[in-house]
Amino acid sequence: QVQLVESGGGLVHPGGSLSLSCAASGSIFSIYSMGWYRQAPGKQRELVARITSSGTTNSADSVKGRFTISRDNAKNTLYLEMNSLESADTAVYYCNAAMKLVTMGRRDYWGQGTQVTVSS
Repeated sequence: QVQLVESGGGLVHPGGSLSLSCAASGSIFSIYSMGWYRQAPGKQRELVARITSSGTTNSADSVKGRFTISRDNAKNTLYLEMNSLESADTAVYYCNAAMKLVTMGRRDYWGQGTQVTVSS
C-alpha cells in the first residue's frame, strides 16, 4: 500500500502565492522522479514541473520564473511554491511519483488532487 497525499490548495487572488505539498507514505523502497501536473476544466492534464531524485528540474514554459518545485528525500515529500498566480493557473493539481515498493516493481503513482483557484 502506498499513498500520495497533497495539501495546500485553495483560493487566492491574482498575483498571490500558494504552496503545495505532497507526502508519500507506505512500503516504499525507492522514489525516483516526482512531479506536479494540473488539469483545468475541459482540458487535458498537463505537466507543471518535475524533479529527479538528484534534484534536476524541468517545468512548463507557462510557469517558468513563477513556480518552484523541490523535494525533501528524507521526508518523501514534494513541494510546489507558486508565485504571481494567474487565473490561467486555476486547476486541480496532482502529485505524481515514480516509485518502487518493497513488494512491487517501479511504477507511477498519483495523488487525489488538490484544487487551486485564482480569482478576484
